[in-house]
Amino acid sequence: MKRQKKRTLNRVENFYGYLFVSPWIVGFLFLTLGPMLFSLALSFSDWNAHESLNAHAFVGFDNYKELLSKDPLFWKALFNTSYYVIFSVPIGIIFALLLALLLNQKIKGIYVFRTIFYIPSLVAGVATAILWRWMFNPDFGVINSVLKMGGIKGPAWLQDPVWAKPALIIMSLWGVGGTMLVFLAGLQNIPGHLYEVAKIDGASRWRQFWHVTIPMLTPTIFFTLIMGIIGCFQIFTSVYIMSPDSAGGTKNSLLFYVLYLYRKGFVEFEMGYASALAWILFIIILTLTLFVFRSSALWVYYEGEKK
Repeated sequence: MKRQKKRTLNRVENFYGYLFVSPWIVGFLFLTLGPMLFSLALSFSDWNAHESLNAHAFVGFDNYKELLSKDPLFWKALFNTSYYVIFSVPIGIIFALLLALLLNQKIKGIYVFRTIFYIPSLVAGVATAILWRWMFNPDFGVINSVLKMGGIKGPAWLQDPVWAKPALIIMSLWGVGGTMLVFLAGLQNIPGHLYEVAKIDGASRWRQFWHVTIPMLTPTIFFTLIMGIIGCFQIFTSVYIMSPDSAGGTKNSLLFYVLYLYRKGFVEFEMGYASALAWILFIIILTLTLFVFRSSALWVYYEGEKK
C-alpha cells in the first residue's frame, strides 16, 4: 500500500515537473531544434527565397562541395574569423584577469572602480560599434588624434586591410567587464590558507601567482575559453556596423564568417548555401569545444581533486 502511494506521488511530482518545464521544452522544439533540422535539410537543397518560396531542388552535397572547393570567399571569411579568435580570445582572457587582480584589492572605494570597469560591457553592441567606428576614423577619430599629438601618424584602421582586424581585437577589449567579474569571483573563492602556506614556504608574489592563483583559476579560465571561442566565432554585429556598406571591408579584410553567411542568406537569398555555411560553422565550433573539453584533463585543476 505504501509502495503504491509512493509511486502515485512520484507520478504526480513528475507530472508537475514536466508541466512547469513545458514552456522551455516547447520553445526548444519549435524555436531551436525545429529550425536547426529545417536548416540541415535546406543545406542539401538549392533554394533561392527571393525567386520562389516553394521551389526546393535537392542537390545533395553540392553546396558543401562548392563552398569547400570553389568558393574563395568562404576560406577568406574563415581565415578572418580564425585570426580574430586566435588573438582576441587569449588577449581578452589575459586583460580580464589583470583587471580582476587589480580590482581584488581591499581598498576604500574598490566597488566604485569595479562598477566603472564593468559598465562598458552593458552597452549594446550596435552603440559600441558606432562609438568605435568614430574612434577609428582616420581623419578625426580620437585614437589618431591622440597619436598625432605624439608625432605619430595613425593608420587608416578599418580602411586598411592590415589594421582592420587588429582594430576589432582592440575594440573587443571594451567588453571584458563581464569576464572580469567571472575572474573576480574566481579569485575571491581561492582559500586564503593556500597563500599563507606559500608565504611560510618562502614563495614570492610571482610564485604565489603562478603556483596558487593560476591553478585555482583554471576552471574559470576553462569556462571563459569555451565561451570566448563560441562567441568570437559568431561575431556579427560589430563587423556588420563597422564594415563599410557591410560588404566586408577593403579587400574583404572584414569579411567574417557570420557576415558572409548573412550575405548569402539575406542579401543574395541563397538559403541552401547559407544553411550549409551555418552547419560547417556548427561543426567547427563543436570540434574546437570538444577539443578543449578533452584537453581540460591535462590542465584544469579542481580543488580536492587528486592528480
